[in-house]
Amino acid sequence: MDDFIAGLPKCELHLHIEGTLEPELKFELAAANGIDLPYSTVEEARNAFTFNSLSSFLVGYYEGMDVLRTEPDFYALASAYLRKAASQNVRYAEIFFDPQAHTSRGVPFDIVIRGLRRAIMEAERTLGIRAQLIMCFLRDFSAEYAMATLLESLPYREWIVGVGLDSDERGNPPVKFEKVFARARQEGYLLTVHCDIDQENSIEHIRQCVEVIGVDRIDHGSNVLEDEQLVKEIKRRGIGFTVCPVSNGFVTDDFKAEEIRRMMDLDLRVTINSDDPAYFLAYVTENLQRIQERLQLTAAELVQLQRNAFEISWLPRTVKDAYLTELGEYGRAHG
Repeated sequence: MDDFIAGLPKCELHLHIEGTLEPELKFELAAANGIDLPYSTVEEARNAFTFNSLSSFLVGYYEGMDVLRTEPDFYALASAYLRKAASQNVRYAEIFFDPQAHTSRGVPFDIVIRGLRRAIMEAERTLGIRAQLIMCFLRDFSAEYAMATLLESLPYREWIVGVGLDSDERGNPPVKFEKVFARARQEGYLLTVHCDIDQENSIEHIRQCVEVIGVDRIDHGSNVLEDEQLVKEIKRRGIGFTVCPVSNGFVTDDFKAEEIRRMMDLDLRVTINSDDPAYFLAYVTENLQRIQERLQLTAAELVQLQRNAFEISWLPRTVKDAYLTELGEYGRAHG
C-alpha cells in the first residue's frame, strides 16, 4: 500500500510555502543574509521548535521566517518544496503564501511574489509539476491591513488564483473580513478560509464562511460534522475540505481520523494535505500513508481522495480532466 500511495498522482491544496522552510535551508539563508541563528546545528533547530497548540505553533512559525529577506530567498524556498512535491508524484499544488508576514517586517510584496512565481514557472518547465498561488490574509491583523494587501496584489492578479484567511482564529471570525472578501470576489479571486479544528465558535465560523463570505473551499473544517444542517448545505453547494491529518495530531494530539472517515462516508469532498510539512515532519505522501494506516483505506478510497482534490482544485476543466484521466489509468493499472 505504501508503494501504491508513493506512485499515486497527487494534488495538494493546503500547503503553506513558509511552512516548508526546512532547517537546512534556514541555515543557508541565514548565512547568506548575515543572520545569527540561536542554534548551531540542524538537529538543534528541529528540537528547538516545540508547541502544543495552534497559538504556540504560530509564535515559532513566524519567528522562523526572519531569514526570508530577498527575492532569491523566496525562489529557493518555493523551489525546494516543488522539487520535494514532484518527487512524491504531486502533479499540481495550490500554494498558500502570507505576504503580511513579510511586509509587516519590511520585506516588499514585490520581492515575495516574484521569487515564488519564478520558482513555479521553472518547476513546471523542468519538473512537470504545475502550481498556483493563494494569497492569505493574517486574521490577527486588521481588516484594513488585509484590504491594503488585497489592493497591493492587484498588479499581480494573473499570478494569484485566489485568497485565503489563516493564522490565529481566536477572536478573529471570518465576518471580520467580509468586505475584504467581497472586494476579492469582485476582482475575480476565488475564496477559501481556514476553519481550524476544535477552535472556539468553530461551527459559527464555518457557517459564516458558507452563508456570509460564500467560500469556494474550507481549509480544515472537520468540526462541520457537529451540525447536520450545515453538512447538508455544504454538500448542496459542492464545497470541498482540505484536511491535514498529521498537523491535526500535532496541535490536538488527534489525527481526526474518525472525522475524516465520517466525511468520506457522507460523500463530502474531503482531501488530504500536508499543511506545514517542515514543522510537522510529513509531506503529502506521509499524510496519506498515516491516514491509510489509521483507517485501513482501500486503494479505491485513496484514488477517490485524489479525485476529490483535482475536482475541487482551481484549475480549468480541461486541465482537471487530463489529471483525472491519468489518475484513473493509475487506478486501473493497479486493479
